[in-house]
Formats: sequence, C-alpha cells, structure tokens
Amino acid sequence: MTIRGLVARTVGRATGDDSGATDVGLTLLAAAIAAVLVLPLLWLAIDAVGLGGQALELAVAPQTLEVLVRSVALVAIVTGASVLVGVPLAVITVQGSIPFPRFWTVLAALPLAVPSYLGAFAFVSAFGPQGEFADLLAPLGIESIPSVYGFAGAAFVLTLYTYPYVFLTTRASLLSLDGSLVEAARTLNTGRWTAFRRVTLPQILPGITAGALLVALYAFADFGTPNIMRVEVFTQFIYARYNAFARDYAALLSLQLLTVTAIVLALESRIGVDESGAYESSGHRGSANLELGSWRYVVLLLPAVIALLAIVLPIALFATWLTGGGPGYQGGGLTFSWEYGFNSAYVAVLAAGVSILVALPIALTSATSDSRLAELADRAPYIGYATPGIVLAIALLSFSLDVLPAVYKTVPLLVFAYVVRFMPQAIGSIKTSTLQVDQELVEASRTLGRSRLATFRKVTLPLILPGVAAGAALVFLTTMKELPATLMLRPLGFETLVTYIWEIEEAGLYGRAAVPALVLVAISGLSMAVMLAQDGR
Repeated sequence: MTIRGLVARTVGRATGDDSGATDVGLTLLAAAIAAVLVLPLLWLAIDAVGLGGQALELAVAPQTLEVLVRSVALVAIVTGASVLVGVPLAVITVQGSIPFPRFWTVLAALPLAVPSYLGAFAFVSAFGPQGEFADLLAPLGIESIPSVYGFAGAAFVLTLYTYPYVFLTTRASLLSLDGSLVEAARTLNTGRWTAFRRVTLPQILPGITAGALLVALYAFADFGTPNIMRVEVFTQFIYARYNAFARDYAALLSLQLLTVTAIVLALESRIGVDESGAYESSGHRGSANLELGSWRYVVLLLPAVIALLAIVLPIALFATWLTGGGPGYQGGGLTFSWEYGFNSAYVAVLAAGVSILVALPIALTSATSDSRLAELADRAPYIGYATPGIVLAIALLSFSLDVLPAVYKTVPLLVFAYVVRFMPQAIGSIKTSTLQVDQELVEASRTLGRSRLATFRKVTLPLILPGVAAGAALVFLTTMKELPATLMLRPLGFETLVTYIWEIEEAGLYGRAAVPALVLVAISGLSMAVMLAQDGR
C-alpha cells in the first residue's frame, strides 16, 4: 500500500469515513445490475445446444450462408457509403467557408429524425410500381420506372438515414482538432489534401470509426427497412425461423449474428477509438478554414439534395395522406386509435424511468472509480446496446418461457428489453455530466460533515440533473421507435405506433400510416433536438 493510501485509510478510520466500503458496495451493485442485464443472452447458447450435431450443419447450410453474406455485404456498403457522405459534410460544415453553417449542420443531421423504416415506407410509396411518382409520369407516356425494391434500394435508404452518425462523430472530432498543427503543415508548403491526409485524418479517425461502428451496428440490427425493400437479411431470416416454431434454430442463428457483431466490434477496437483524446477540446475551433470560393454553392447541393430526399419527401407524402387520403385510406379494418400512441408513451416512460434508476449506480461508479470491476460494470451493458433487437427479443422469450413463464409477453418483459437495449444512452449521458462535476465541491460538502448520500443529494445530483434528463429523454425517444423488440415481446392485443405501422404496411394500407408516421417523426425530431443541444460539449 502506498503512503498516500495508508494515510487516507488511517484518517478514514479516525473520522469514521465509510467511503471505502461504500465504493465497494456501489461497485458490486453496478456489477450485479450489469450481470442481470446481459444474463438472458446466455439462454441463446442453452437453446442452441438442443440442436446437438445438427448445429454445425445448419450454421453452414447454403441458405444460411447466402443470407449471412448478403447481410454482411449490405452492412459493408452502407457503412462505406455513410463514411463517403458523412465525412465531407462534416468538413464542409466545420471548416468550409459556407453561408449559415449552423443551418446546414442541422440540415445534414436531420435524417436521423426519420426512422429508417419510415423512410423506406415513403420511398416505396413514392417510387414503387404503383407509387405516387409512377402515377405522375403515367400521363407523359412513361408506363414503368426502375424498381426501388432490392439490395440497391435497401442500401440507398439505409445510407440516407444512417450517415448522420458518421457526420456527427466526425464533426465532434473536427471541432476539437488543434488547428495549429494543420497551419504548421501548410507553412511547410504541404498541399491542402496532403495536410488533410497526414495531419487532420489521423486525428479525426477515431471519430470516423465511432460513427462507422454505429452505422454498422444499426445496419446489422435493422429489421423493418430490408423487409419493406424486399431484401432478405439475417434479422428477417431469424424472425421467420422463430415464427415457424424452430426456436433452437433461431437461437443458433442469433448466436451467429452476435458473433459477426463481435467481429465488427473487434475490428473497430483495433483502430483504437480514444474517447478522451478524440473529443477533448484544445481551444482551437477546427483546423484551418477551407476557402471554397464559388464552389461553396456547388458543395451545398449535397446536403440540400439529401434533405429533400430524406426529410421533405416523407413528410410531404405523409402530410398529403393526412389531408387527402392515400392507398387503402378508405379500406376496412386496421383503424388507427390514439390508444396506440398512449401505449407507446406508457412503455417509453417506464423504460426511461427504470433506465435512469439502473444507470445511476453504474455511471457514478464508472466516473468515480478506476477499479477493474467498475470498468466491467460500465462496459457490460453495452453488450445489450450492440445486440440486435430481434436477437434480444428471442433470448428474452426463451428465458421467460423456461424460467419465468409469468412474465412471458408482458409489459414488464417488454420494458426490460428496452432497458437492456437503450440504458447505455443514459449511462453515457450521466457519466459525462458526473465527470464535469467539480470534485472540490463534493470534498467541501464532506468536510462539513455531510454523509455521502447527503452530498450526492445536495451537491452532485443538482449538477448532473441535465445529464440525467438528457439520458431519460434519449431512452424515451428511442424506445418509441423500436420495432423488432416491440413486435415480438408486446402483450397480446397491445398495439403501439410502430406495430400499427408494421401491420398496415403488411396489409398495403399505406394511407393509414399518415398520423402515426408524423407522430414518430415529430418524436424523433425531439431526440435530434436533445443531441444537437449537446453539440458544443
């Protein structure tokens, strides 16, 4: 033990300070919570064992490998395309000499305000064989247009709605970049492109990688968009096998998907995302200004066209259906009820509240302790965040059937799934706020005789409250949009906005999607407001 540690321990005993025991207790609590959150995933392995010798044969079956390769190819193309779109947009909005840079920043980030399955819904409705665009061209003698369905259509729509992940993380890295390094390179007669490649790119690479990882995880987990675009991917393959009562086979496929996800995470970690270095401000806003001259109006066509396709098109289409009807609007059955919106808000509020209660000990321990157990408790919940929603749903269904049949397809099980999936958002927000608390204020409160709990309640909690609120808001808003977990875990007869949209899409009654789709877009817009409000952090 060091002299400093010995003195601290002696003083603690003399003053009756129980901080050491409290730290251990809090760390153990955080670790226990994290273990409970990831435990159901082990049931996938238990189910897969039931296949016995068939497991390997099914895992390498031609159909299985075909769908897996297609899914990996889709993820690779979407991730690469998102980088090609997101990085230039980040450079333009941070360094480019463009008018109204804040406006273009918000515009480039706004596609995140539309769930990708709603975007696919709008594209099929507009550009499908019987879509609005085909109807407009029919009087001109154009009887058919290229099909929007298929692999290319799915890749395009997913890229359109996921590139903002790369854009936002790259932008954050550019804002923290030390501009003096780039200026020094330019004074040595280094060209602009060479300076970017040798100086800027290595510094913003962690941000690019972080965004690309988010895109890849999203594309792997997405269920609604490929289904609407009629592309069979691994999530749909798993869903079909589970609905065919092949529970063991679905568990095996889920483990395969988790393995691929783990490989993606491992590849990302090799690049070395350094969160502290990537986002730590150096006092220089971005690198040297990028003078675009007359090209400024040309480059602005990129965010303008993207916003037109990703934002204006779906909102205009849904608004048109709202006022003038649409395909199947007058059809029978599947009538919309505001009870669906209430159900969505109800489970989202429960998920947000439980996530905050569970995230607090994990975030506080992670921010104040450097023990290995605290680090493990902090990282373990991110397994749930990286797990596709359909995989988590199958694990929880199997776990509840075998261990807790009373919670099978109940609201508590559904809320638990949301907490496992989205609680890391709350952990990250609370942890960031906790790290910004001035520890001298905490120490001053302790020297005045307040207990650790009283200090937390009187000093720490008021200071981290904005982070707690932001974390709760993000969990609420992402829960409202979650499709596969809601679809599989909801109680019988429990309809939400997303399940209603899914059902009317399956029935082809597109016109009835207007109200729930616009509500979801508005809710997603609120989540964007929360994210952009923290743009300077």
